[in-house]
Amino acid sequence: MRPLIVIRRVPQIDFMRWHVYGLVFSLALTAVTIGLFLSKGLNYGIDFTGGTLIEVRVPNGPADLAGMRAKLDALKIGEPTLQGYTDQTTAECGSSPPSCVLIRLPQQAGGDAAQQKVVQKVREALGSGVEYRRTEVVGPSVGSELIRAGVLATVLALGAIMIYVWFRFEWQFGVGATIATLHDVITTVGLFAIFQLEFNLTTLAAILTIAGYSINDTVVIYDRMRESMRKYRTMPFRDLINLALNETLSRTILTVATTTLAVLALLFLGGEVLRGFSIAMLWGIVIGTYSSLFIAAPLLYYVQPNRRAIARTEENAEVPAERASR
Repeated sequence: MRPLIVIRRVPQIDFMRWHVYGLVFSLALTAVTIGLFLSKGLNYGIDFTGGTLIEVRVPNGPADLAGMRAKLDALKIGEPTLQGYTDQTTAECGSSPPSCVLIRLPQQAGGDAAQQKVVQKVREALGSGVEYRRTEVVGPSVGSELIRAGVLATVLALGAIMIYVWFRFEWQFGVGATIATLHDVITTVGLFAIFQLEFNLTTLAAILTIAGYSINDTVVIYDRMRESMRKYRTMPFRDLINLALNETLSRTILTVATTTLAVLALLFLGGEVLRGFSIAMLWGIVIGTYSSLFIAAPLLYYVQPNRRAIARTEENAEVPAERASR
C-alpha cells in the first residue's frame, strides 16, 4: 500500500529566514494576552463562578427574549443573562429566530437552598408554556475548587511534557517544547479574554487537548531533527532545522487538515454546549502548528543541543546491532 503523500518532493522553504519575525510576533501576542487577562479578565461560566444555568425551549415559535428578561428582572434575583441559540443536532432548536434559550442566573446568598428557591421562582415566572430541558446549580465553593484544580492540571501537564521531552531527547529540546506549549496555552486564554467568550470546564478541557496536540507536532519535528543530526553531522545547524521542518511539512498538513475537519463538525453540529470547546480547538490547531514551526524549532538554534553526544548515541546503538548480525 502506497503512503498518502501531500507533497511529493521535499520543499526548500527557508523557515529560519522568518523565525525572528515569528518570535517577535509571539512575544507581542503573549504580552497583549497577559495585559487583556489582567485588565478585562475572563468571562467565567457558571462552572467557575457558581450560579444557576437553565436551558428552556418555547414550543410554539421563537422565544421572546425581551419578555422573558422582564419577567426575570421583576424577581429581583440579580442580573440574569439570556442567550438564544440554535442546535443543528435536533429539530427542536433549529428554528431561526431561535426557540431555545440559555438562562444564567448569578449566585444567590444562602447556599444550595437559595439556589433551588430561585429555580422555582423562575419556573413560576415563565409559566407552563416553557419546556425546561436542563437545570444546573453550582455553588461558589465548587467553582473556586474547580479553578484551583484547572490551574493545577495545566501546570502539571506542562511540567510532565517538559520532563518527557527532556528524557526523550535533551534538556534543550525540553525547554523549546515547554515554551512553545506555554505560548499556545496563554494565547488560547487570550482569545477568550479578547472576545469575552464563556470560559468553562469544556474550554479548560480544550486547552489541555491543545497542549497535547501541540507537543505531538513538536516531538515529530524534534525527532526528525535528531535523525538529521546523526545523518548530516557537518551540516550547519540552521540548514538542518530547515531540512527537518520541510521533511515533516507533508505530515503537518495532513494532521492539520484532518483535525480541522473533525473540529468543524463539532463547531457546526455539536450545539451550544460544545461551541466554546470547538472555538478553542480551532485556534489551538492554528497556533499549535505555528508554534512548532516558528518557536519550538527555531529556539534550538539559540540553545543548540550537543550534536557530538547525539552522534555518539547513534554509534553506540550501531555497535550491538553489528555484533548481533554476525
